[in-house]
Amino acid sequence: MNPNLTIPLLALMIFYSLAAPEATAQQNIHYRWQNQLETFVSAEGKVNYRAWKKQKTALDAYILTLEQFPPQIDWPRSEILAFWINAYNALTVRLILEHYPIGSIRDLKNPWDRPLITLQGKSYTLNQIEHDILRKLDEPRIHFAINCASVSCPKLQKEAFMSYKMEAQLTRAAYAFLTDSNQNILHEDRLQLSRIFLWFGKDFGSKKERLDFIGNVTGMRFKDPKITFLAYDWRLNE
Repeated sequence: MNPNLTIPLLALMIFYSLAAPEATAQQNIHYRWQNQLETFVSAEGKVNYRAWKKQKTALDAYILTLEQFPPQIDWPRSEILAFWINAYNALTVRLILEHYPIGSIRDLKNPWDRPLITLQGKSYTLNQIEHDILRKLDEPRIHFAINCASVSCPKLQKEAFMSYKMEAQLTRAAYAFLTDSNQNILHEDRLQLSRIFLWFGKDFGSKKERLDFIGNVTGMRFKDPKITFLAYDWRLNE
């Protein structure tokens, strides 16, 4: 353990155990992440990795806190979503910072299959968090909440995901991504979609179900449109 993190972590654990109900304590964990997002992420989702790397200690402390307070079986679904979405995004940022400057996350060897966090003796990779945990929660909007540090990814939000406003946050993230013409081009009879809809087509269902999903989020309606997929830009989102 980094000795510089010991005292703040101990103080945090004492605060949680003595001063706050469990749900409030869980939210307070993620406010540490929110403070960093507000500092280093622009409204457009651009990340200042250069500045963040110089102040990486706070990010390390947040991830250490996640390891100390892993999800419990009796947590509500929204709290589990908040934990793992925030963990995925924070771990991705730290992975980039550890190798910055780089041009793309794909410059790294097997970035999605590296063990990045250990909870109760078990290590997790980004792929395990996404495919084995988040996707199994039957919430397709998670694909617009997690960020892979690339231009064509849904943008990294300036706020942490919180259980008490999870529904609104997921809806906003989906709407922002679907209505961004750099990510999706939507017409009544023709859709040029992000490749997220190709790679994770199973999560969005049949063509009709996919169109219903997009229509419900954006308010648009479609007449049996032709669907194609846009190229994916893997350049770093800075």
